[in-house]
Amino acid sequence: MSKSRNKPSNQQPSLQRDAEALHAAVSDLVRVYQFRDRDKICCYDISVTQCYALEALVERGPCRSQALAEVLMLDKSTTTRVVDALVRKGYAARLPDPVDARAVSLEVTPAGRKLYEQINAELIEQQVALLRDLEPDVRAGATEILRRLAKAAQARFTVGVSVGGCAPSCGTDAKPDPKCG
Repeated sequence: MSKSRNKPSNQQPSLQRDAEALHAAVSDLVRVYQFRDRDKICCYDISVTQCYALEALVERGPCRSQALAEVLMLDKSTTTRVVDALVRKGYAARLPDPVDARAVSLEVTPAGRKLYEQINAELIEQQVALLRDLEPDVRAGATEILRRLAKAAQARFTVGVSVGGCAPSCGTDAKPDPKCG
């Protein structure tokens, strides 16, 4: 993404520069991690999205498809395809929902849990190598900043606002950009 050079007149130039530098750093990090995750996870015959679904089922426990879709920030039909693949591969199961017999609950299988733990352990080992030379307070600070960024981004999705607009016309009376959804 390109850096915005339009700054509100009330912002300090150093704050604007810091925000641009943070944006560039986060963009680089996300891009690299997406490729790293894809290269590492796909070795196990599941997609990154399937791994995220597996992670959600491991960490949150059994849930309905709609709840999983919300966690993954996917539409229901995409979530269904992701779950179908996990069920077909034996990593997840559809069971009767314990609260509503008409509903289906999704659950990780023992094979799915084992796969998730193996992938997760390898990814964490990469983090160990990255953090090894940093002081404990720097490691803690970096983790806190990333948590805050993730929480802020998640909050924007939770209230139904995507993170960042795709065009100046989005949300105005002007004709909306079709890419804005």
